[in-house]
Amino acid sequence: MPTRGPRRLGRPTVKDVLAGLVTGLFSIPEGMAYAAIGGFNPAAGIYAGVVPGIIGSLFARTVLMVTTLTSAIALTSRSVLTDAGLDPGDPANVAALAIVVGVVMVAFGLLRFGSIMNFVSNAVMTGFATGIALQIIAGVLGDATGYRPDSGNTVGKFIDWLAHIGLWHPAAAAVTAATIAVWAVFHLVRPLRSFATLLALVIVTAVVAVTDIAVETVGDIASIANALPPVTVPNVAAMPELVLGGVAVALVALAQAAGISAAVPNPDGSRPDMDGDFKAQGAANAIGGFFGALPAGGSLSRTGVATSAGAQTRWAGIFAGLWLALLVLAAGSTAELIPMPVIGGLIVVIGAELIMGRLPDIMLVLRAAPLSAVAMVITFVATTELPLHTAILIGVITSLVLYCVKAAKAADLRALARDGQGWREIPVPERCADDDVTVLFYSGVGLFAEVARIDEKWPRAEGTRNAVVVLSLWALPDVPSSVAIKALRRWSDALTSHHGRLFIAGVSPQTRAVLERGGIGEILGPDGIIEATDRAFEAIEIAVTRGREWIAQRPFDSA
Repeated sequence: MPTRGPRRLGRPTVKDVLAGLVTGLFSIPEGMAYAAIGGFNPAAGIYAGVVPGIIGSLFARTVLMVTTLTSAIALTSRSVLTDAGLDPGDPANVAALAIVVGVVMVAFGLLRFGSIMNFVSNAVMTGFATGIALQIIAGVLGDATGYRPDSGNTVGKFIDWLAHIGLWHPAAAAVTAATIAVWAVFHLVRPLRSFATLLALVIVTAVVAVTDIAVETVGDIASIANALPPVTVPNVAAMPELVLGGVAVALVALAQAAGISAAVPNPDGSRPDMDGDFKAQGAANAIGGFFGALPAGGSLSRTGVATSAGAQTRWAGIFAGLWLALLVLAAGSTAELIPMPVIGGLIVVIGAELIMGRLPDIMLVLRAAPLSAVAMVITFVATTELPLHTAILIGVITSLVLYCVKAAKAADLRALARDGQGWREIPVPERCADDDVTVLFYSGVGLFAEVARIDEKWPRAEGTRNAVVVLSLWALPDVPSSVAIKALRRWSDALTSHHGRLFIAGVSPQTRAVLERGGIGEILGPDGIIEATDRAFEAIEIAVTRGREWIAQRPFDSA
């Protein structure tokens, strides 16, 4: 568990107190909205901003990150519980999932899995975020218009919803339209832009209450007491069934948090630590699960509200949780008056903003990276048509495959030649040079999947005399695989059978040890492997010198 966070608290500022208040107020409508789209008690969405918010801000290494419920986490959590045959409305099941997610996150942090998120490509995250945004809107079509579409997938819901426009509830649709209109007016006023969601919630709710418009309210779904989050006993028996789903929820949360870490630098200049953030969010979930909170993670929207309101230290997130707790204590039951079409309208706005915010990324991927565009479309389709925890796993696998394909394409075999100014790159010759040294340079990630491509470019040894090849592996970041060992043997044998020789230059001590264990040292001889030095090209120079000395000792007429 993280323990160093509290020692870095520093002193809170007035701006932190005010930013915390704004963020706490914003957390009421957004937390309820996100919980509602996941089919959970709206109060659980509020509670996700209290204990998890405070714990997360205490320990997070991304100082201004606000930890709470997000739309993607809510939808993924519902999918996990439903697939496990558990009732999402049972607080004990929600607590069990939150604790499992917390334990998974802490484990990821302790195992230093932060680098995993580097493999989740922007294209995959774009497809996932766009699909989530569409799911968000599809999930509130019933609240927004009074007609709940009957379909098992996102696209089908929109089709069914539009096909039954005559069944929409006029009052609900009107309240939704009014909410969006009020939000748009305040959103156009720059000083009030951060409060647009809150103002739309308060104003339209007040008008509906005064005019007594007959629409469904939060109170019709669940009661919210003027009390702190209740202590919840988790369904321990269900935890083993939730482990795989907990991993999926954790990956969703951590992927979102990784984006925050990159987008919101620490004001104190300290470096963010993704593994530290993993552990902080894990602690927030493991503890928050006992206090009625849904699984939580880094929230880009809530972090954006805090920073735009002037947050300067981690105290802003801590105050956001404290203010939210005080607001619940003082007027929690007032939230029961909020009409569901108002929440539906706000969620439509949030979903539309998410889609619009991703449009530049979508267009960039489509224009510049066809292969990445395929990965983006696959993730988008999976997100809209499959359970979300399955979709995120597909996204991660797609990212890894995409990385491997790009890495394999980037790998290449090049030839180097010496001139008066140093070494320069030249085309790889089709045939090794007689009585001379050919210098080849491999650039790649592992000398594994690339072997077949290198075979095609490797210069032929047939018909040559006293040909020496120096293969530089200076850029190889990892030790060779067994496939690479076999390929090196094959290339060396081809040279040896035609009275030539192979030298390997620029390897690390670890790579040399692997080559020795694989028998390459015996094949190349005691001077056939040259380790890298702290000077560029020095190992190549040594190998070339040895190669020329070897040629000089060869009989002139050997063939």
